[in-house]
Amino acid sequence: MNVPSPSYDPLVPVAPAQRVFGARDAFALWFSLGIGLLVLQAGALLTPALSLGTALAAILAGSVLGVVLLALVGVIGADTGLASMAMLRPTLGVRGAVLPTCINVIQLVGWGSFEIIIMSQAADALMRATLDVSMPMAWTVVFGLLATLIAVLGPVSFVRRFLRAWGLWLILAAAGWLTFRLLAQHDFSALFARPAEGGLGFGGAVDLVVAMPLSWLPLICDYSRFGKSPSGVFRGTAVGYFIANVWFYGLGAAYGLATGEEMSLVTALATAGSGLALLLILLDETDNAFADIHSAAVSTGTLFGRVPALALGFGALCTFIALTVPLAQYEGFLLLIGSVFAPLFGVVLADHFLVRRRRIEADHIARRHGVYWFAAGWNLPALLAWVCGVAVFHGVTAWAPDVGATLPALVLAGAIHAGVAIARK
Repeated sequence: MNVPSPSYDPLVPVAPAQRVFGARDAFALWFSLGIGLLVLQAGALLTPALSLGTALAAILAGSVLGVVLLALVGVIGADTGLASMAMLRPTLGVRGAVLPTCINVIQLVGWGSFEIIIMSQAADALMRATLDVSMPMAWTVVFGLLATLIAVLGPVSFVRRFLRAWGLWLILAAAGWLTFRLLAQHDFSALFARPAEGGLGFGGAVDLVVAMPLSWLPLICDYSRFGKSPSGVFRGTAVGYFIANVWFYGLGAAYGLATGEEMSLVTALATAGSGLALLLILLDETDNAFADIHSAAVSTGTLFGRVPALALGFGALCTFIALTVPLAQYEGFLLLIGSVFAPLFGVVLADHFLVRRRRIEADHIARRHGVYWFAAGWNLPALLAWVCGVAVFHGVTAWAPDVGATLPALVLAGAIHAGVAIARK
């Protein structure tokens, strides 16, 4: 049976005949997106500030919290068939959703640029190690063009023609080889015995781990809207991303401790017999940049339309930034993302599951003076709950960093919104 070509109009629910993603597709996509060079780098930020045992405990705790939130937001996309920034409108208002849309586009451009930078650095490190040739700018252009091409084609084509067919097996092989090399070359008992050097508390480490899945919250519905069922989306997303996040954060923490490297971890692996595994992961890394570029286009498309044309523009912008801005320490960037989007999606989750009970009026998503118009297009109580959550996040980070700010901010923002919304009914 021929399936109609999917429509990427972010303000129009995906038709049932075009919802082709099952649990296996969701697993393949989110396992692939959870595996990456940036995740290895983020894991290396946890040690030696923490001992390896404490770092692994933080990775498990942060991954559980992060993937549950990610999968629940994915369910909203499967429920509504709407893109991520479109499905914010029932919560924040038709105009109120513009603010997080702009923030989301900025962070996606940042992530897309980071991905292209680290791919070019890894490819250049591999070429230097094998051929003693360096051409980082050329690699930046190559990966920028490749990610842009995939973004223009769209997620359905990428997942079904590449990931499900053979891409997932290459990723598993690469991850398995990196794990084997770690176990074969290093004494784990000695690594676990090394004491922490300090400078990062357990709560802060959990927030750093949570920040990675949280960075996908503002775009997961761009893909889960093609899901056949909410339950399949939840299962595939949660299991796929949890395995990948724990695996690669753990590898990054262990390799960072073993090699004494942090920001040059990828270079160290490239010159230590893991070149083939890095090459396979490098090919997979393209999907992360693709997701950032595609979702930046979809998010902007809620305001201006023409998603494929926007994808070309954002691909060019990310490539330009990657050519001109060096990769720097990005722990602060990850935590800033968490401070904005954790409380926002606390409000969104409370609104969708508790206040509206998973019901939506799709015909009113873009309608002036419709049910989601609220006060001149703004749902002020929901926006205030979001602001309160952001304030709590930064307050906890400043005055009680060992507690961890993500969960308190998310729960408080959601509770404020649900309490006010239910009381007004």
